[in-house]
Amino acid sequence: MIRLRQERKWSQEHLAYEAGLHRTFVAHVERHARNISLDNLEKIAVAFGVEAYSLLQP
Repeated sequence: MIRLRQERKWSQEHLAYEAGLHRTFVAHVERHARNISLDNLEKIAVAFGVEAYSLLQP
């Protein structure tokens, strides 16, 4: 997720906006401070235009 965001030169705030999530939620997920639901994983995948499973790969 961080790699995709950086490749697109998106801020956490921009990703959150595109995915319909809160900026602090994106920050917590990136820091592994919060778990992410499948629904929110799908929202982020749609925002990036990728398959959800690709966000789970290292």
